Amino acid sequence: MNNTEAQVRADALIARMTLEEKAGQLIHPFYVPGPLGDAIDQGIAQGLVGGVGYLMDAASFNRLQRIAINQSRLAIPLLNCIDVLHGYRTIFPVPIGMAAMWDPKSYEEAQAIAAREARASGVTVTYSPMLDISRDPRWGRMVEGAGEDPYLASLVASAQVRGLQGARVGERLIACMKHFAGYGAPLGGRDYGEVDLSESDLWNIYFPPFEAAVRTGVGGVMNAYMALNGVPAAGNAWLLNEVLRKTWGFDGLVISDANTVTNLTTQGLARDAEDAAARALNAGLDAELAFGPSAMSQLPKAVAAGTVDVEVLDAAVRRVLLAKLRLGLFETPYTDESAALRIANDPVHRVLARCVGERAAVLLRNEGGLLPLKEHQRFAVLGPLADSRRDILGNWVFVADHAETISVLDGLRLRLGPDAHIAFQPGVLLPPRKHPSPFAKLDPPPPDHGAFDETAEMSKALAAAHAADVVILVLGEGQNMSGESASYSTLELPGTQKQLLEAVVNTGKPVVLLLMSARPLDLRWASENVSAIMQIWHPGTRGGEAVANLLFGDAVPGGKLPYTWPRHVGQIPMVYSQRKSHAPGTESQRYWNEESTPLFAFGYGLSYSSFEFSNIRLDRSMVMIGETAWVSADLTNKGQMAADEVAQLYIHQRYGSTSRPARELKGFERVTLPAGKTRTLRFKLGPAELRYWSTPVRDWVQEPAVFDLWIGGDSAAGLHTSLEVRS
Repeated sequence: MNNTEAQVRADALIARMTLEEKAGQLIHPFYVPGPLGDAIDQGIAQGLVGGVGYLMDAASFNRLQRIAINQSRLAIPLLNCIDVLHGYRTIFPVPIGMAAMWDPKSYEEAQAIAAREARASGVTVTYSPMLDISRDPRWGRMVEGAGEDPYLASLVASAQVRGLQGARVGERLIACMKHFAGYGAPLGGRDYGEVDLSESDLWNIYFPPFEAAVRTGVGGVMNAYMALNGVPAAGNAWLLNEVLRKTWGFDGLVISDANTVTNLTTQGLARDAEDAAARALNAGLDAELAFGPSAMSQLPKAVAAGTVDVEVLDAAVRRVLLAKLRLGLFETPYTDESAALRIANDPVHRVLARCVGERAAVLLRNEGGLLPLKEHQRFAVLGPLADSRRDILGNWVFVADHAETISVLDGLRLRLGPDAHIAFQPGVLLPPRKHPSPFAKLDPPPPDHGAFDETAEMSKALAAAHAADVVILVLGEGQNMSGESASYSTLELPGTQKQLLEAVVNTGKPVVLLLMSARPLDLRWASENVSAIMQIWHPGTRGGEAVANLLFGDAVPGGKLPYTWPRHVGQIPMVYSQRKSHAPGTESQRYWNEESTPLFAFGYGLSYSSFEFSNIRLDRSMVMIGETAWVSADLTNKGQMAADEVAQLYIHQRYGSTSRPARELKGFERVTLPAGKTRTLRFKLGPAELRYWSTPVRDWVQEPAVFDLWIGGDSAAGLHTSLEVRS
């Protein structure tokens, strides 16, 4: 169906609708069985509900869809919306981990599988991708995004939209990007907190991933929870109408985050629910996802009172109907229940999950070449996360099969076989959260450890370490220690894990630290005392298999950090793209007691091989504004095995209408090179790479200037040349 036909059908339906039915299309409740679910069923039958949230299986979706089709007056089908962030039944590494692949194509393939499984189960809209730039790792929802850099995040955003939606809106799912906008910069890293950002930061840092998703054709947008510069995002007309719709030309569906229309009263913008609905609708929001009553039910009163024009209401209803038409729900409202399990069980999905887990891992340290390990040794596998199938999946997981999930311990046993010498001891337990997770009820019950005597269990772990040739220590965060409502006031290893780490290292045995987390943790001591450290994230359904392959060299780590890794929480915020001060030569000395430098640079990651960048050159040394230059460099694998490297291009504009960041990522490519081989890499430098949003001009500019260029394996790249741009 083309857009003109869809518009005609939508307008014909709107002409037949009452005000109450129009408002109903904008009401999307969370579906909870019981009295609330019964009320939703009744609302669907009356045509007063446009969609539901969190129906997780085909049969449940079909049941409600039959009510909508067979009992409501206009037989308008429902949307079913749920967060599908890093898999549905097959779980991939958490999003920040997939960003560490620096490989948009692999991310796209993973999201295509997630969309296939979700659509087969009745999901039509996913509240994904999460595109918030995050520069404060205390913020729990860093796990859902692509880190600190707008260029990397923009390419990841486009890849996710293509994967989730297919070649056109509605082919798989409607992707609903979130949270628009600025949600990743709350004060103190405290989730839901207010955000104050300059226009320069919004346009140059926080908007680009969202704009990239719009340019790729994303079908939906979810507003942020918080107030941006004093105006709650659900009622922020500048964000939703001026930037999103007028400037970028977005013509899709804008859905609120949970209860954010109703909460306009809580946040002090609206007088009551009727006022909140009117403000949100007039600001450009189309539908409310809500627990319990939705403020949108008050829209008929707002129309009668004259605070909302019926044309504005019709425009929002039209966008909801167009989403349903683009998904083909009027022609095919139901999902094939027999196909859902078959699709979810496709073994190809599990293979890709393992491959993505391998590509996402970041090798942080490998002193003495401890990795890859030799097989015929005695291993002690220690730590509270080594045998946790739930934690290896990460958060935002609702329908995964925990029985088929492979923990790190499972993966090692499968890789080494039944005769391997593997001793497992947890040593310590992760501490409970002081404030329980609001998602705890969605998880299986935690294992019962009984009366856990930590002193005795620590002794057992140390005895296992003494008896082993190599210790594999799996530490980090539980899956509920990051995500929504999971900000962290420190970056220390939770609980007594550091004591276990130090005691194990003091045995003198070689130690491999596998860090399972979604944020950088304080590794100052570990980075000086542990032989090998690998960030494995929460690597998903086949995470243990991926980790085992990495440890024994069946796969070679090639991931790179998507954020700057601070030494500890006192350095936050710390980003690679800071502006130069008036005394750049002493930037590492800003703290009198220690270095004001990161522990690991943005883009950093080691390999089992070694690489050399050389021979940087330009196809021309000068271009006019609007023209394009190409910068090239040679990459050589100097090691003894085939491996991946991520070549990264950084620029710095020396002068202009504003001071520009010392370095900005403007190109990258992940390449696989056989041992001893060299490849020439080329990067484009045109107006898109050389422009920026200028505060004095209050617009995008490309200016005459000299640009420094670097190519290398991380943001500290040293291979340098320069390009002059003239007007």
